[in-house]
Amino acid sequence: MIAIVNYKMGNLRSVENALSRLGADFKVTENAEVIKNADRVLLPGVGHAAEAMNNLSEAGLTDIIRNLRCPVLGICVGMQVMCRHSEEGNTGCLGIFDARVKRFHPSVTEKVPHMGWNCLGNMETKLFQGIESGSHVYFVHSYFAGLCPDTIATTGYGQLFSASLKYENFYGVQFHPEKSGAVGERILQNFLTL
Repeated sequence: MIAIVNYKMGNLRSVENALSRLGADFKVTENAEVIKNADRVLLPGVGHAAEAMNNLSEAGLTDIIRNLRCPVLGICVGMQVMCRHSEEGNTGCLGIFDARVKRFHPSVTEKVPHMGWNCLGNMETKLFQGIESGSHVYFVHSYFAGLCPDTIATTGYGQLFSASLKYENFYGVQFHPEKSGAVGERILQNFLTL
């Protein structure tokens, strides 16, 4: 069973629909015991990192998540809160990934937020099995994790940054696989078989 962590950060319905299409057994929950006993845990997210960390803390889930040994996937803000720190609200995060989250600086050619389809490169690990380099996925974000030892896929928007991170059993994707068509569906399927 997959526990989808409900920490009030939106996007739950899209993730539920994507997992339903794959025939996955899941439960949306904030119950610590359900999360601890799940086969996989997913942290979806659309929103503000400081609010996300506050909600996780108030629900008593920060240490629970840090200590999980099953495969864990963070999406967008769900990935960002697994980093060390976010400039969004000057927020200390879970510290799982050795990365800091920074804000994009707008320019003539790159607007903020970064919104739309971008290609993936430098992909590593089983999360991207069967995905060709250059495949496109859907991004919507104003903050990003820089390149670091935990980077397992990259993309560019004014600069190269981490499209995906991994540390031990923890995975994160800055993009939204649930909104990325067949490529995103394959990534979610790969997560289900890790």
